[in-house]
Amino acid sequence: MSEIEQSMADQPNVPTRYRLRKTVVMVGMMGAGKTAVGRALALRLAVPFLDSDAEIETAANMSVPEIFSRDGEPFFRRKETQVIARLLDKERGILSTGGGAFLSAENRENISAKGVSIWLDADVDLLWNRVRFKDTRPLLKTPDPKATLTQMFEARVPHYKLADIAVRSQSGMSIEDMVDRVIAALLARPDVIEVL
Repeated sequence: MSEIEQSMADQPNVPTRYRLRKTVVMVGMMGAGKTAVGRALALRLAVPFLDSDAEIETAANMSVPEIFSRDGEPFFRRKETQVIARLLDKERGILSTGGGAFLSAENRENISAKGVSIWLDADVDLLWNRVRFKDTRPLLKTPDPKATLTQMFEARVPHYKLADIAVRSQSGMSIEDMVDRVIAALLARPDVIEVL
C-alpha cells in the first residue's frame, strides 16, 4: 500500500478514490479470473467494466460456443479484434478479454497504444480447478480437456509474458485479494492511475 493509500485507509469513512488515465485490459488464460477480478476492479475504481466476449455475443446474438460451432475460430478471432479496437476507443475503464485475444499481434499493438495490459498469471492446476466443470469453453471440448488446457497454457504463456504488468494468482485468494494486488501493481504506473 502506498503512503497516500495508507493515510486514506487510516480514515475509515473516506474511501480511496482513483483516476484512471488509460483503459486496463485483463489478459490471461480461461479461468484466470479476468471477468471476476475485472468487474470487482471496475467497481473499486468506479469506472465502466467491459467484456469483449460479452460484446461479441451481443452483436452476434449468439454465445461464443455457438459462434465457434457455426463460423469457426478464425471468424471469431476477426470479430474479437474488431470489438477490442472499438472498446479501446470508448471511455476509459476495465476491459476483460478472451483467453486467446492477446495472442494476436494486432490486439497487443492496439492494447499497448491505447491502454495497459495486465496478465493474471495462474498455474495450470488452478486454471483446471476453475474450468473443469464448465461446458462453456469450446476449446476444451476434446477427449482430454486437461491435456488440451495444458498445451494451450504452454503455447500461450510466451504471449502473456509480453503484457505490461503481470499479477500472480494463487489458490485460495479471494477476488478482493486479487483486486488489491492489481491496484498495487497499477500504482507503480502513474501514467495509468493516480490516487485522488
